[in-house]
Amino acid sequence: MPEQPQAIVGLGANLGDRWATLQAALGFLRETPGVAAVEASPVFETDPVGVLDQPLFLNLVAGVTTSRGPEALLQRMMEIELRLGRQRAVRWGPRTIDLDLLWFAGETRVGPVLELPHPRMFERAFVVEPLRELLRAPSFQGPAWAELRARVAALPRGAGVRPWAPPR
Repeated sequence: MPEQPQAIVGLGANLGDRWATLQAALGFLRETPGVAAVEASPVFETDPVGVLDQPLFLNLVAGVTTSRGPEALLQRMMEIELRLGRQRAVRWGPRTIDLDLLWFAGETRVGPVLELPHPRMFERAFVVEPLRELLRAPSFQGPAWAELRARVAALPRGAGVRPWAPPR
Protein backbone atom coordinates (compact mmCIF):
# COMPACT_ATOMS: atom_id res chain seq x y z
CA MET A 1 0.00 0.00 0.00
CA PRO A 2 1.50 3.39 -0.96
CA GLU A 3 2.29 5.89 1.76
CA GLN A 4 -0.28 8.60 2.38
CA PRO A 5 0.73 12.17 1.62
CA GLN A 6 1.81 14.51 4.35
CA ALA A 7 0.74 18.12 4.69
CA ILE A 8 1.80 20.99 6.91
CA VAL A 9 -0.93 22.95 8.69
CA GLY A 10 -0.32 26.22 10.55
CA LEU A 11 -2.39 26.92 13.66
CA GLY A 12 -2.70 30.17 15.57
CA ALA A 13 -4.94 31.68 18.24
CA ASN A 14 -4.98 34.95 20.19
CA LEU A 15 -8.47 35.20 21.72
CA GLY A 16 -9.91 33.29 24.66
CA ASP A 17 -8.02 30.31 26.06
CA ARG A 18 -5.46 30.13 23.27
CA TRP A 19 -3.88 26.86 24.41
CA ALA A 20 -7.20 25.05 24.90
CA THR A 21 -8.34 26.19 21.46
CA LEU A 22 -5.15 24.94 19.79
CA GLN A 23 -5.51 21.59 21.58
CA ALA A 24 -9.14 21.34 20.47
CA ALA A 25 -8.19 22.11 16.85
CA LEU A 26 -5.48 19.41 16.92
CA GLY A 27 -8.01 16.99 18.40
CA PHE A 28 -10.52 17.71 15.63
CA LEU A 29 -7.78 17.21 13.02
CA ARG A 30 -6.87 13.86 14.59
CA GLU A 31 -10.55 12.77 14.52
CA THR A 32 -10.94 13.65 10.84
CA PRO A 33 -11.77 10.68 8.59
CA GLY A 34 -8.83 10.10 6.28
CA VAL A 35 -6.28 11.58 8.69
CA ALA A 36 -3.89 8.90 9.88
CA ALA A 37 -1.55 11.02 12.03
CA VAL A 38 -1.03 14.54 13.33
CA GLU A 39 2.37 15.54 14.70
CA ALA A 40 2.60 18.99 16.30
CA SER A 41 5.61 21.26 16.66
CA PRO A 42 6.44 23.01 19.91
CA VAL A 43 4.27 26.06 20.64
CA PHE A 44 5.54 29.60 20.21
CA GLU A 45 4.12 32.87 21.51
CA THR A 46 4.30 35.45 18.76
CA ASP A 47 3.80 39.13 18.16
CA PRO A 48 0.89 40.02 15.88
CA VAL A 49 1.53 40.73 12.20
CA GLY A 50 -0.54 43.12 10.11
CA VAL A 51 -2.88 44.51 12.78
CA LEU A 52 -0.49 45.22 15.65
CA ASP A 53 -2.99 46.37 18.30
CA GLN A 54 -4.20 42.92 19.39
CA PRO A 55 -3.23 40.20 21.88
CA LEU A 56 -0.19 37.96 21.39
CA PHE A 57 -0.68 34.74 19.47
CA LEU A 58 0.14 31.14 20.22
CA ASN A 59 1.32 29.41 17.05
CA LEU A 60 2.41 25.95 16.03
CA VAL A 61 2.54 23.86 12.89
CA ALA A 62 1.38 20.29 12.50
CA GLY A 63 2.40 17.57 10.10
CA VAL A 64 -0.71 15.74 8.92
CA THR A 65 -0.66 12.35 7.20
CA THR A 66 -3.84 12.05 5.18
CA SER A 67 -5.61 10.29 2.35
CA ARG A 68 -7.63 13.47 1.77
CA GLY A 69 -6.67 15.73 -1.09
CA PRO A 70 -5.60 19.33 -0.46
CA GLU A 71 -9.04 20.82 -1.14
CA ALA A 72 -10.82 18.30 1.10
CA LEU A 73 -8.31 18.89 3.90
CA LEU A 74 -8.74 22.66 3.57
CA GLN A 75 -12.53 22.27 3.72
CA ARG A 76 -12.20 20.26 6.95
CA MET A 77 -9.88 22.91 8.41
CA MET A 78 -12.47 25.61 7.68
CA GLU A 79 -15.13 23.47 9.40
CA ILE A 80 -12.88 23.20 12.47
CA GLU A 81 -12.42 26.99 12.51
CA LEU A 82 -16.18 27.52 12.47
CA ARG A 83 -16.71 24.90 15.18
CA LEU A 84 -14.21 26.77 17.38
CA GLY A 85 -15.89 30.15 16.87
CA ARG A 86 -13.76 31.71 14.13
CA GLN A 87 -15.23 34.92 12.74
CA ARG A 88 -13.56 36.59 9.79
CA ALA A 89 -14.11 40.26 10.64
CA VAL A 90 -10.68 41.88 10.08
CA ARG A 91 -7.92 40.52 7.86
CA TRP A 92 -4.94 39.61 10.08
CA GLY A 93 -7.01 40.68 13.08
CA PRO A 94 -7.73 38.85 16.32
CA ARG A 95 -9.14 35.36 16.08
CA THR A 96 -10.09 32.42 18.26
CA ILE A 97 -8.36 30.09 15.78
CA ASP A 98 -6.71 30.16 12.39
CA LEU A 99 -5.77 27.09 10.39
CA ASP A 100 -3.74 27.50 7.20
CA LEU A 101 -2.79 24.76 4.76
CA LEU A 102 0.87 25.64 4.20
CA TRP A 103 2.30 22.73 2.23
CA PHE A 104 0.92 19.51 0.79
CA ALA A 105 3.27 16.75 -0.33
CA GLY A 106 5.19 19.11 -2.60
CA GLU A 107 2.07 19.90 -4.65
CA THR A 108 1.41 23.31 -6.10
CA ARG A 109 -1.92 25.06 -6.55
CA VAL A 110 -2.80 28.61 -7.56
CA GLY A 111 -6.47 29.40 -7.18
CA PRO A 112 -8.89 31.77 -5.51
CA VAL A 113 -9.36 29.53 -2.45
CA LEU A 114 -6.12 27.55 -2.20
CA GLU A 115 -2.53 28.37 -3.03
CA LEU A 116 0.21 25.81 -2.34
CA PRO A 117 2.72 26.29 -0.99
CA HIS A 118 1.12 29.05 1.07
CA PRO A 119 2.36 32.29 -0.51
CA ARG A 120 3.59 33.90 2.74
CA MET A 121 4.76 30.86 4.72
CA PHE A 122 8.47 31.64 4.34
CA GLU A 123 7.96 35.31 5.24
CA ARG A 124 6.26 34.66 8.58
CA ALA A 125 8.45 33.92 11.59
CA PHE A 126 5.38 32.52 13.37
CA VAL A 127 5.36 29.78 10.70
CA VAL A 128 9.08 29.37 10.06
CA GLU A 129 10.20 28.86 13.66
CA PRO A 130 7.66 26.12 14.51
CA LEU A 131 8.27 24.56 11.08
CA ARG A 132 12.02 24.54 11.71
CA GLU A 133 11.33 22.46 14.84
CA LEU A 134 8.80 20.11 13.22
CA LEU A 135 11.16 19.29 10.34
CA ARG A 136 13.65 17.87 12.88
CA ALA A 137 11.20 15.06 13.73
CA PRO A 138 12.04 11.58 12.37
CA SER A 139 8.88 11.45 10.24
CA PHE A 140 10.13 14.47 8.25
CA GLN A 141 13.61 13.20 7.42
CA GLY A 142 12.75 11.42 4.16
CA PRO A 143 13.80 12.68 0.75
CA ALA A 144 10.34 14.15 0.11
CA TRP A 145 11.07 16.77 2.78
CA ALA A 146 14.67 17.60 1.79
CA GLU A 147 13.76 20.66 -0.29
CA LEU A 148 11.53 22.13 2.42
CA ARG A 149 14.12 21.44 5.16
CA ALA A 150 16.83 23.15 3.08
CA ARG A 151 14.66 26.14 2.35
CA VAL A 152 13.70 26.63 6.00
CA ALA A 153 17.29 26.09 7.19
CA ALA A 154 18.46 28.91 4.89
CA LEU A 155 16.04 31.44 6.43
CA PRO A 156 17.19 33.76 9.22
CA ARG A 157 15.78 33.37 12.73
CA GLY A 158 12.59 35.34 13.10
CA ALA A 159 11.93 38.19 15.49
CA GLY A 160 8.88 38.36 17.71
CA VAL A 161 8.73 34.59 18.24
CA ARG A 162 9.39 32.99 21.63
CA PRO A 163 9.12 29.38 22.79
CA TRP A 164 6.05 28.88 24.98
CA ALA A 165 5.06 26.13 27.36
CA PRO A 166 1.58 25.56 28.79
CA PRO A 167 1.16 26.35 32.49
CA ARG A 168 1.44 23.35 34.77
